[in-house]
Amino acid sequence: MTKRLTVAQAIILFLKNQFIERDGTEQPYFGGCFGIFGHGNVAGLGQALQENPDFRYFQCRNEQSMVHTAVAYAKVKNRLGAFVCTSSIGPGATNMLTGAALATINRLPVLLLPGDIFATREPNPVLQQLESSSTQDISVNDCFKPVSKYWDRINRPEQLIYSLPEVMRVLTSQAEMGTVTLSMPQDVQTHAYDFPEELFQKRVWHIGRPRPDLATLTKAAEWIKSAKNPVIVAGGGAIYSDACAVLHDFATKTGIPVGETFAGKGAVRYDAPYSIGGLGATGTKYAIDIANEADLVIGIGTRYSDFTTASKSIFQNPEVKFINLNISEFDAFKHAALPVIGDAKASLEELSQILGSYEVEPAYRHHIAEINKAWDDEVTQIYAEGNGTMPPIDQAIVIGTLNTFMDDRDVMINASGSAPGDLHKLWRATDPKNFHLEYGYSCMGYEIAAGLGAKLADPSREIYVICGDGGYLMNNHEIVTAIQEGVRFTILLLNNNGYASIGGLSESIGGERFGTMYKYRDENSGQLAGNFLPVDLAKNAESLGANVIRATDQQSLEEALAQSKTSDRVTVIYIETSLYRTVKGYHAWWEVPVAEVSTSPTVQKAFETYTENKKTQRIFL
Repeated sequence: MTKRLTVAQAIILFLKNQFIERDGTEQPYFGGCFGIFGHGNVAGLGQALQENPDFRYFQCRNEQSMVHTAVAYAKVKNRLGAFVCTSSIGPGATNMLTGAALATINRLPVLLLPGDIFATREPNPVLQQLESSSTQDISVNDCFKPVSKYWDRINRPEQLIYSLPEVMRVLTSQAEMGTVTLSMPQDVQTHAYDFPEELFQKRVWHIGRPRPDLATLTKAAEWIKSAKNPVIVAGGGAIYSDACAVLHDFATKTGIPVGETFAGKGAVRYDAPYSIGGLGATGTKYAIDIANEADLVIGIGTRYSDFTTASKSIFQNPEVKFINLNISEFDAFKHAALPVIGDAKASLEELSQILGSYEVEPAYRHHIAEINKAWDDEVTQIYAEGNGTMPPIDQAIVIGTLNTFMDDRDVMINASGSAPGDLHKLWRATDPKNFHLEYGYSCMGYEIAAGLGAKLADPSREIYVICGDGGYLMNNHEIVTAIQEGVRFTILLLNNNGYASIGGLSESIGGERFGTMYKYRDENSGQLAGNFLPVDLAKNAESLGANVIRATDQQSLEEALAQSKTSDRVTVIYIETSLYRTVKGYHAWWEVPVAEVSTSPTVQKAFETYTENKKTQRIFL
């Protein structure tokens, strides 16, 4: 039996019937479609979505931000759900490239359906077509190839029969997850074909829990038993596999301390006696010490980014070895590790059984508990100190006030600027979804779009977005979409009149915050060194339809947060914060190159420091 449909209609009907199941819980895989229509998709996918109102369409304002929204949705769903994003050809398609790269780098699923040029080539060159003198088989959509885990161009209707199952295979692969791009020529979207009805039957994609190789796991247990100072590095994979409860039991039983990456923060509670908090370049001073002393590092679902390894300058014990529990073979082999390839939850359960009654030495367990308490006391002090009564207030005061105000299941979202480093060190995470930080790509402009995606994924949670002025100016469009859809969340808009993070980084490498502050051009020097610009971001947010509250100190911020919970729409709490007063870093390093030759004494000094820090880097073979 066949069913005559256009290519676009067939795609939507297929997607409607895809389900996902793990541990006996089944749900529809797709939450709907974000899209902006143009001549490249309005007659095809636009018409198909109009005919299928049960596959909900969301009218977005920016193609990049709609991919960010989809990514945040998948992140909150533990990668067990995704969104479709469609755009027109040309600029609409290439606007999605940043979001596509972000999704793939963070190992999060999203399906992109960008419009494309005519497959027939008859009207070439069409509006927004990239021409090439060497081939006609290219368009701007080929740019998606390096940032997609699967890429295809549908030039004939029957190709869908073979492409769509591959789309779902990759989207639901825990090891190969990321962006999937189906390039859709605008004429082919409207072509009809007699598709087999079996293509549209309900299909449930089972997410299994692959078990690790027993011999490898047994060897891992032997390594753990012989270690004196083991440490666990919990990454995002620990959360996505829903292994947090098992990790808690494992760490409680064995006493092995747990440090967290940006993606893994929240895998364990901040007040668990084995927790050493954020680990790496932006980690706590105690976590860095433990990492340097460790003779065995057990990575769970981490990809070991340069922030986690402090550009490979921590893990200084000359005898250090690595065990990596990871669903991905690619990540499991990093740092010449013993690769335990399998589901994080299943691997931890089996490893715990093999270890039996194993525990670290009592003195080590006691030391870790002392560290946990000492760092929590320091966080309390940092949250309390600083200029909390006169504007501009410290960013740490804002973070501490929000952290204290939020309930355990509430979600804090951030991605860029100076906040991630402070949050990684200070945030008291109470739930696996409490700390939502996109730091694989650290994309300015992710935050507000992500607030919408997170709320769509789990409406039962309160969502709080921390967004700097730089990120806000780059991408605030989805405030309008959230208001249109009646989706409520709170944005803390922190304005320090510049790029504070890069300004501080500029100073650290001997610079003078060049090009990092929002200032008029000075007529005498010719540089951007005049007065600050008179931009009113609060009025801008208000013009987009948001409920806006201005806060100037800790008390007014607390009052604003309480008011935001009673608002019927997106609330923006506008706060001016200090550009210069930030939370200090500790004795870890992040490699940023410094000019070898300069007339500046501060740059010369910074290069000397850089040269010394390079000596601490390790090669793990």
